[in-house]
Amino acid sequence: MKNNFIPFNWPHMTGKELDYIKESYLKGRLAGDGPYTKRCHEWLEEHTGCNTALLTHSCTAGLEMAALLLDIQPGDEIIMPSYTFVSTANAFVLRGGVPVFVDIREETMNLDERLIEAAITPKTRAIVPVHYAGVGCEMDTIMQIAKRHDLKVVEDAAQGILASYKGRVLGSIGDLGAYSFHETKNVISGEGGALLVNDPELAHRAEIIREKGTDRSRFFRGEVEKYTWQEVGSSFLPGELIAAFLWAQLENAQTITDGRLVSWKHYHELLAFFETRELLSRPVIPEHCHHNAHMYYVLLAPHIDREKVLLELKRKKINSLFHYVPLHSSPAGKRYGRVHGTMVVTNRLSERLLRLPLWFGIEAEKQNQIIDSIGGILTRVKR
Repeated sequence: MKNNFIPFNWPHMTGKELDYIKESYLKGRLAGDGPYTKRCHEWLEEHTGCNTALLTHSCTAGLEMAALLLDIQPGDEIIMPSYTFVSTANAFVLRGGVPVFVDIREETMNLDERLIEAAITPKTRAIVPVHYAGVGCEMDTIMQIAKRHDLKVVEDAAQGILASYKGRVLGSIGDLGAYSFHETKNVISGEGGALLVNDPELAHRAEIIREKGTDRSRFFRGEVEKYTWQEVGSSFLPGELIAAFLWAQLENAQTITDGRLVSWKHYHELLAFFETRELLSRPVIPEHCHHNAHMYYVLLAPHIDREKVLLELKRKKINSLFHYVPLHSSPAGKRYGRVHGTMVVTNRLSERLLRLPLWFGIEAEKQNQIIDSIGGILTRVKR
């Protein structure tokens, strides 16, 4: 943060990461599924209530494992929002699946559950809700739809650790869930992720798929005399040094979340004035959702030019960002997926969304500076 530059994100270190990495180094435990991996698995299982948690080298890997577990075949359709990261679609396209893009809710930027049922065809195999900004999708309705149509639900909870929907932790509600521990997330390991297996019938296969399609994990537990190739899989597990870093973060996950919530609420209070003047809209958190302050975004009023806002903030050394380019409008999205219905909300809101700098420990003074800058800019940058 040189020359008073305010970055979009600043990775938080607890101070224990290097100690745990050093311990693994000195003990010669470098490959995956060592003691720290086990601790991370136990923490995730305890805090989410999932049947089995498995660390992966990314959330992308967790979603790819989900596609393998569901045995996605060429032509199978998977319903998902277009307003999401490319991995949500890529994981299924790699198996020949077809993403079916459905519009989002204006209040939360989440998949609009009211549009899902009309998008279901005989080829539909799964629904993939994405919990945007750590705010839960309407999972009761989504699970009911899935049950009626015999579909699987894979929660893309990349942004959702320690957030919940009606008291249930995000990622633990569907058949499968995936977390991200990327540097930009609340709890980090540089790169990294996890697959939460909530359906007990999928747990054994998940372990095999993660270990190159072998029963190697059972061998190391002494359950089989030798391990061999059982089915299609890949190397989805991270090394032990990644798990050691992550363990230091998980030990402090609630403290990190609480601190981010303080900063999120400060933004929310500061921006109320600009919402009353109809210059922007603040995030909406449904009463039955407990979010984790993963992100603070605003939706600029239609008459505000977002590109000019971003440029002005950059000149003031503030790194604010837009977010996803909707997948349905991308070259690959048009090639591999299809749209159901209109994308009116997705198209409109994706052009107005602005993310503000937020990390654990951001000073209130910096937040005040950011909002003061935005306030001055919004009165000048009309379309």
